[in-house]
Amino acid sequence: MAKKKWSVYIVRCRDKTLYTGISNDVEKRVKAHNTGKGAKYIIPERRPVKLMYVEEGYDVGGALKRERAIKKSGKRAKEKLVSKMGYYRPQK
Repeated sequence: MAKKKWSVYIVRCRDKTLYTGISNDVEKRVKAHNTGKGAKYIIPERRPVKLMYVEEGYDVGGALKRERAIKKSGKRAKEKLVSKMGYYRPQK
């Protein structure tokens, strides 16, 4: 059985804040955020969210590690990632 691939993603909330998370199905996760079934951070006032950046191809441990690194980085670093508005596949 093949292991599921995990992604790290960043969404921009309606209030212009950024939220970083992980998922093995990013599109489904963004839909969950927009219907109020995602993270506690994304309260009704922050919806809808828009997917801005995705890094694909991690195992769950690698995705968690990368998520923590992004969350610890400053706003400028996050905005730099978001400005790419695309997908990144880490090299193995």
